[in-house]
Amino acid sequence: MIDLEKALEKYGLTFPEAPARAGIYEPVKEFGRNCYYFSGCIPVFNGEHRFKGKLGAEFTVEQGQEAARYCVLNLLANLRSAIGDLNRVKRIVKMLCFVAGTDTFYNQPQVANGGSQLLIDIFGEERGRCARSAVGVNALPGNVPVEIELLVEIE
Repeated sequence: MIDLEKALEKYGLTFPEAPARAGIYEPVKEFGRNCYYFSGCIPVFNGEHRFKGKLGAEFTVEQGQEAARYCVLNLLANLRSAIGDLNRVKRIVKMLCFVAGTDTFYNQPQVANGGSQLLIDIFGEERGRCARSAVGVNALPGNVPVEIELLVEIE
């Protein structure tokens, strides 16, 4: 059984409310059999924007990793809202991490590690380690430095 609160204590984090939709889309969409696609989440915590700016300018890699953890927390809040119990997660299939950085910032994978590690810490190696892409972009909505999407399979 996942004890989400204990897993998050390690980072001094708490579980947020599922973020409100910010446009014409669904935060979570089931497809196929027991598979869920999660729209991108940004590092907002209970409506509070904690990060604005770019990696390589306003933020370090370590701060980008923290932003990635907040993105994952929001994704997990949406997941819990959609399926009720995070213990139903069979595995995290894929994570797609967008990183807004300067033209000379090339450490997108290291930033994505913040989100990847949190998934492993919560779900364990077998269920939490997923396929992943980390993509550098010029800008993200609201001038945030990181946005993350997930594909999840449940039981």
